[in-house]
Amino acid sequence: MNYVMGDLQGCADPLERALSAIDFSPSRDRIYVLGDLVNRGPDSVAVLRRLAGLGDAAVCLLGNHDLHLLAVSQGLRSVHRSDTLDGVLQDPQREHWLDWLRHQRLAVHAHGWLMVHAGVPSAWTVSDVLVEAAQVEALLRGPDGAAALAGLFGNEPARWSPELCGPDRWRFTINALTRLRFCFADGTLEFATKEGASGAPAGCTPWFDAPNRRTAGTPVAFGHWSTLGLINRPDLLALDTGCVWGGCLSVARLPERSQAASAAAVSAEIIQIPCPQAQKPGG
Repeated sequence: MNYVMGDLQGCADPLERALSAIDFSPSRDRIYVLGDLVNRGPDSVAVLRRLAGLGDAAVCLLGNHDLHLLAVSQGLRSVHRSDTLDGVLQDPQREHWLDWLRHQRLAVHAHGWLMVHAGVPSAWTVSDVLVEAAQVEALLRGPDGAAALAGLFGNEPARWSPELCGPDRWRFTINALTRLRFCFADGTLEFATKEGASGAPAGCTPWFDAPNRRTAGTPVAFGHWSTLGLINRPDLLALDTGCVWGGCLSVARLPERSQAASAAAVSAEIIQIPCPQAQKPGG
């Protein structure tokens, strides 16, 4: 079976209970984890250890919190007051975990689903998403990956152009795939608002409702947006349901291809695991 899991945020206990609830077997199953593996929760090291231990059976995406950890580890960003990254940063295997994170993905297209942490710019096709993501993935894994991180943070450019190059192009990719919630009708990304869909700023829509979105014909699974809540449609899965924020961890069991003409022709089965953490929603 194939599963998709929402944001973990360093919550190892809900992860274990979720794997048990779905009777996950690395020899039989595969799970796609939609980013924000670490931070804010109590045991990011245990999360990394468990997911890394699953080998190829776990395909993990990078979220904004994971990139924040990589940047903090290089002295490129400051630790936030609510961060819980010390466990990773002080772990004897620190470099192993950081290297493992650098080798994770930013976007995956599998079983009929495009999977990202946050969102997809309206101007991009599925092919664009994978090509732009692959460029940043290679950058992070390369010999200059640590130095390149310094140029990947900031809100500009906020609008896609094929003419973007170098750090500007990579920064746009990072922002779209790991931070996006709302966008303007012309495709400009909006980063200030963290409310749910009903809190859209004037002139904005959730990225998945953007007019002329070029991935509209492809089912998309994403996390990142805890205030949005669960969405389970044949063409859209929003799976950040507030694990660490007093909500739960959500896992979707994707339909088998034999059940329908395509893997996304029917809604996914959702398994939810309560998370006892109690922090203010955000990030």
